[in-house]
Amino acid sequence: MKLVGVEFKKNGKQYTFNDNDLPLKEGDRVIVNTERGLQFGVVSTLYGELNDNKEHANVVKVAIDKDEKQNEKNLKDAKKSIEKAQSLANELNLDMKFLDAYFTFDRKQLVLQFLADNRIDFRDLAKGLAAVYKTRIELRQVGVRDKAKEISGIGPCGRKLCCSSFLSDLDSVGIAQVKNQNLALNPAKINGLCGRLLCCLKYEDELYQEYRKDLPEVGDKVEIDGESATVISIDIPRRRYVAITEKNNKVEKYVPFKNIDKKSGSNNGRKGNKWFSLLW
Repeated sequence: MKLVGVEFKKNGKQYTFNDNDLPLKEGDRVIVNTERGLQFGVVSTLYGELNDNKEHANVVKVAIDKDEKQNEKNLKDAKKSIEKAQSLANELNLDMKFLDAYFTFDRKQLVLQFLADNRIDFRDLAKGLAAVYKTRIELRQVGVRDKAKEISGIGPCGRKLCCSSFLSDLDSVGIAQVKNQNLALNPAKINGLCGRLLCCLKYEDELYQEYRKDLPEVGDKVEIDGESATVISIDIPRRRYVAITEKNNKVEKYVPFKNIDKKSGSNNGRKGNKWFSLLW
């Protein structure tokens, strides 16, 4: 059997399954077996024969018209469940906002995602929802980045948010990425619509770390043509720095590349792109 990647939501996380010797192709709608029960998904990647020494669940079958209609009903009912859950939460004075919900294909479980500032005791809410939908209820608290992914929008670059267009996993982004790229610590410039650091800061970070090698830092003392100088600025992509000598002369120096791997850098899910080309 061969392995295939299946997504349950558009631009959602991809899961790996055995193809069960079915003649699958990208875009096929399939029913798969998961820990939560049967799920309806779309084949997003054909891996072929991979020996990763892991056990994978099987694709049960290719979806037929009857399955498509059942999935559409599940989607509609899940959308209505958001309104019902929000209404019950308001009655119980629970400070939570529901963002998304979905039924497993066999309706053995209803999963609802919500946003809240603090931890919520939702046991009474779960009991109320279970009484209404006669199925197992899972309430999952998510963060503001997940909210941005669900709502979507236009980023500062003028394009649709990465998280809602092609990112399947929201990797952690820290202030270290900002410093590595020598960016100003201005929240208006480095934060996304969610209020957190821009996901795109992660894309070129590995390459910036390579490019910073052998470059001096601002304030470092260097020797240029036998004269002492102080570094006042660095240009990481071009591997250049500007220093001012004791005679108050500005000098720009180029640092040759040493052991730079031109294939380094992560495309973070964007197919076919080499972020290296943006800096070259």
